[in-house]
Amino acid sequence: MALDQKREKSASVTPMMIEEDAALRNGSRGLSGQWADAVGVRPRTTERHITVHKRLVLGFAISILALLVVTMIAVLLSVRFEECSTAAAAAADSPGRASGNGSLPGAARLNHDAGEPPGRQEEAPGEEEEEEWQRRRQPPPWTQLRLPRHLRPLHYNLMLSAFMENFTFCGEVNVQIECLNASRYIVLHAHRVHIQAVQVAEDKLSGAVRVSSFFLYPQNQVFVVVLNRSLEAQRSYNLKIIYSALIENELLGFFRSSYVLHGERRFLGVTQFSPTHARKAFPCFDEPIYKATFKISIKHQATYLSLSNMPVETSVFEEDGWVTDHFSQTPLMSTYYLAWAVCNFTYRETTTKNGVVVRLYARPDAIRRGSGDYALNITRRLIEFYEDYFKVPYSLPKLDLLAVPKHPYAAMENWGLSVFVEQRILLDPSISSISYLLDVTMVIVHELCHQEKQRFLTDVLHEVMLLDGLASSHPVSQEVQRATDIDRVFDWIAYKKGAALIRMLASFMGHSVFQMGLQDYLTIHKYGNAARNDLWNTLSEALKKVGKFVNIQEVMDQWTLQMGYPIITVMRNETADNIVLISQEHFIYDIDAKTPDPDLGNNSYLWQIPLTIAVGNTSHISSEAIIWVSNKSEHHRIAALDETSWLLGNINQTGYFRVNYDVRNWRLLIDQLMRNHEVISVSNRAGLIDDAFNLARAGYLPQNIPLEIIRYLSEEKDFLPWHAASRALYPLDKLLDRTENYNIFNEYILKQVATMYLKLGWPTNNLNRSLVQAAYQHEELRREVIMLACSFGNKHCHQQAATLISDWISSNRNRIPLNVRDVVYCTGVSLMDEDVWEFIWMKFHSTTAASEKKILLEALTCSDDRNLLNRLLNLSLNSEIVLDQDAIDVIIHVARNPHGRDLAWKFFREKWKILNARYGEALFMNSKLISGVTEFLNTEEELNELKNFIKSYKEGAASSFSRAVETVEANVRWQMLYKEELFQWLRKSLTH
Repeated sequence: MALDQKREKSASVTPMMIEEDAALRNGSRGLSGQWADAVGVRPRTTERHITVHKRLVLGFAISILALLVVTMIAVLLSVRFEECSTAAAAAADSPGRASGNGSLPGAARLNHDAGEPPGRQEEAPGEEEEEEWQRRRQPPPWTQLRLPRHLRPLHYNLMLSAFMENFTFCGEVNVQIECLNASRYIVLHAHRVHIQAVQVAEDKLSGAVRVSSFFLYPQNQVFVVVLNRSLEAQRSYNLKIIYSALIENELLGFFRSSYVLHGERRFLGVTQFSPTHARKAFPCFDEPIYKATFKISIKHQATYLSLSNMPVETSVFEEDGWVTDHFSQTPLMSTYYLAWAVCNFTYRETTTKNGVVVRLYARPDAIRRGSGDYALNITRRLIEFYEDYFKVPYSLPKLDLLAVPKHPYAAMENWGLSVFVEQRILLDPSISSISYLLDVTMVIVHELCHQEKQRFLTDVLHEVMLLDGLASSHPVSQEVQRATDIDRVFDWIAYKKGAALIRMLASFMGHSVFQMGLQDYLTIHKYGNAARNDLWNTLSEALKKVGKFVNIQEVMDQWTLQMGYPIITVMRNETADNIVLISQEHFIYDIDAKTPDPDLGNNSYLWQIPLTIAVGNTSHISSEAIIWVSNKSEHHRIAALDETSWLLGNINQTGYFRVNYDVRNWRLLIDQLMRNHEVISVSNRAGLIDDAFNLARAGYLPQNIPLEIIRYLSEEKDFLPWHAASRALYPLDKLLDRTENYNIFNEYILKQVATMYLKLGWPTNNLNRSLVQAAYQHEELRREVIMLACSFGNKHCHQQAATLISDWISSNRNRIPLNVRDVVYCTGVSLMDEDVWEFIWMKFHSTTAASEKKILLEALTCSDDRNLLNRLLNLSLNSEIVLDQDAIDVIIHVARNPHGRDLAWKFFREKWKILNARYGEALFMNSKLISGVTEFLNTEEELNELKNFIKSYKEGAASSFSRAVETVEANVRWQMLYKEELFQWLRKSLTH
């Protein structure tokens, strides 16, 4: 989607909204990927090193599942079921903190119908149950990894009372269930909830079914109800459970967060149920296959408001200052898409042309400043775009965007209530930068399932190929049995590789045919679950309609069921100019690494590869042709190929693979870049840079080739190749930044950057608020070059940064250009004295703008003072000072600073129990922390420390630690095999 950066005011926006597109401004930074998450610039007086630009963008790339399943759910029609008769929830006072699984404190109890007793509660399965299953010689159903299939939920009626003063809640859930096979056991999910009472009733005429006992089985996070008689097949029943739980100070389930307004700390509660955490908020059938409708009611103090997936139908106000909001019934959906929140936020709203009300809820001060207006406006446009693209209307009457201070992910696309961490959706019109504006757009777009073209290469494709080039990678599609394994599947391999494969598929199918196939797929499967093969078959049928016969399932199974990706090598024939040998093999960074899970390894490693190829010379490039490569090696005739022309494969990097050539062809490509780089497209220039650096790092290519390629950058006026170079240089810099000859590498990079730095200069602080795309690209290019110059120690860049920081301190007016504030802050903290650090620390505490707060915190990690870095590490664990998700960034950023790498590594090991307790269940965050702290360790000593640490703490995060060991082993291997080769070439190059 092209950003519309003209200043305009839409007629559909309410008068409360300020004009869209205040200014394209910067506040985030860095390099996205395995190598960096939000990298700061850390110049040094003694040892210069690079820190490369990182977008906060989580890549609005999505996986096959996110692209298709989310969209599919967005077209489900509302299917209403008859509501079960239920008792109203009542809670006069707040509940105490019940321990164990006993009754709720008296004041917190929900009224339930008198009559049939609820049965006795057990701590574990009783002897009678154990004996029964021993007689059957079968394992009990509660010991199975998946729920038994004899029941399915039809409808949930959930009534909650939230007590924000002591962070507890109580609830009553009535589940209408259909019995498919007779059984006297009801097994559903529940985790960390306290059950008070259980009742089971047959349909309205037949009355109660006596409950014998009930118990929790924590090993599988299930709750078991034992009945006196079996439920009958083909009958419907109502299961009623009364329970309570804590609004936890964590990141999953129904958890709490806080913010400060006018010196007062305020609290809110919000949910994160994906993938398996609805069970922490209410007993339910918490697997995606169990779709049902939901009717939610939330009782809360009148000083708060509540939100859920659907609009409020009615609100009942009580005399004691409490209110109960009753929400409309949802369409059919899985539990992990359910959401609610209790907060005292305010909002702004807009309406799409088809009448969908879009609201953005946030802290009152952020709404007052207009911090959510851009996100609100872009969301309206995206809904309208998707309705047109998929030819399906958005099915709900509203979409709420909720900006919260604390959340485990950038965002979660709950249907009707999308939740975002503040930093990813709010921007302050006075201090947010171009990059930050783009970040906000990308994260919103990610949640609404779309991709952008050029930035997709660097922020999605190049990033995920780093991860997927490890032997510890895994396929996109995996079988999952245990609930604890599900989070592991939702990583960047699933999301970003999935998006890259969809992009490749759309490219070789043709975008119009792909779009037609998607529309058919969504129409066919809009009422239920769909499997991977359903998509492939529908797309194959779409191709048949236009006279093309490709078995999409056969092609795509090799890409989704097999880990990793191929490297294509194109070798010219020395005796026949137009004959080439094309071979494929599994690309891997460390050829000595072994796959941790033998079941994931596939020794054949063959793919059906749609290789696009073109021939070029000094002034012209041919139109592309496609060659399907399916064997280990194949000979092909390439027309118009002679000794003076070069070959280019994977045109515009639409394919998910790397391309290598014989050295002669690399030389011809380098010569072309130096003579006239514009003959090769922008996307291919970026792709050549990324491929060359990664092929050299893995040992497929001499170390000098990528460094020779970037010599042409002094004439490169496009942002994307510079961005690709920054990202590719970053891991190489981290391999070298503690070596005695680092200054040689530093000098070479400075030499390549100097010309463009002088051409572009520094931005002013008066950015045009009507920036068009060309101006945006120019400002991003300038920022990239300034960052590289300051990182590697350009004297003018350092002087300019120090001058700007000094002016801010002396005048207390921040006149630093928005688009380079993070670079200047980090450079100033690194070069100047402790007073500057304290000044930035003070500003971090005083600002309320999310974008500014983030870059100020990251700037503090740039210090050369190890005492200050240690102080910051210790402060990072104080949630009152540093938000939980930001603490991870602090530790990682200190690890990226060569002066703090060992400090962060030591801190990580010493505080592991605390860190694992905080982030352990949020595997996405835990994986990010483990990777960020270890990925640039590169000595034998550090490798041994890592292995010994893992032996000491075997519990949890096994796959993340396995990946960490492989990465560090690859780093050590590179140091041993290639470091001296690189330095020898650099010395020779700098003396000529």
